Amino acid sequence: MRHVIALDVGGTGMKAALVGTDGALLYEARRATDRERGPDAIVETILGFAADLRAYGVEHLGESAVAAGVAVPGIVDAERGIALYAANLGWRDLPLRDLLAARLGGVPVALGHDVRTGGLAEGRIGAGRGSDRFFFVPLGTGIAGAICIDGAIEAGAHGYAGEIGHVVVRPDGPVCGCGQTGCMETLASAAAVTRAWAAASGDPEADAADCAKAVASGDPRALAVWADAVDALAAGLVTALTLLDPRRLIIGGGLAEAGETLFTPLRAAVEERVTFQKLPEIVPAALGDTAGCLGAGLLAWDLLSTEVSA
Repeated sequence: MRHVIALDVGGTGMKAALVGTDGALLYEARRATDRERGPDAIVETILGFAADLRAYGVEHLGESAVAAGVAVPGIVDAERGIALYAANLGWRDLPLRDLLAARLGGVPVALGHDVRTGGLAEGRIGAGRGSDRFFFVPLGTGIAGAICIDGAIEAGAHGYAGEIGHVVVRPDGPVCGCGQTGCMETLASAAAVTRAWAAASGDPEADAADCAKAVASGDPRALAVWADAVDALAAGLVTALTLLDPRRLIIGGGLAEAGETLFTPLRAAVEERVTFQKLPEIVPAALGDTAGCLGAGLLAWDLLSTEVSA
């Protein structure tokens, strides 16, 4: 059965699938990234995982994958297939596309930015369907965004478009890994909420999901932590909609799993801030944590389509 390999590499884990011509997930697997072993070991883990997926396809689907797509965090040069920089993985100028192609027997490989790849999937088969302009923002360990215009995801002149997590919303706020202070992701990411709730609750094991549950139960400490994060998030999103004028804001990632515990106050906070701007729909992502993997599959099929048309 004709299929491609789709691989989504995260800071702690990888999600993968074999994807059929109709977009069906023929096989799914997950594996730890093993980043504690260092950047070289991470690369070998990725290559080994891809090779295992190829072998599974041969054994169970009767043929080898015809292409592969891989989504990675950080700064990506998709055209040259190079992972330029990924702080969480320790990469600089990694020719990941060529390394994967060599391990997979020379099949074409597409490399994409994880959030933009997730945005591609949300646009075609998720919450962005039917919208000519949307902004997809997953709230995870960090925060980035994918800008969709007429069905295409905008990467920017240098591959940096959509990095909304590094919009400064509180100049006197926490120091960010990028070197600025008060970036949105230092205050409104799932990681930021985890840190704040662990401190407020006195439980070092508590995380953002625990905070959301405490908010739902009316815990005043959790309500304060949550309100602070929502305020910072709304400030950053209003900057985005001022610049981009999207019809739809799609919010995903770990914090979005809180449902209306997040979306009810967030919609209100954004609406309070808009003046002349048009208020977009603010909706949850539809694909959850599979968006990046599904998007990687779309990149692989798109690559084959481009090669055929060329």
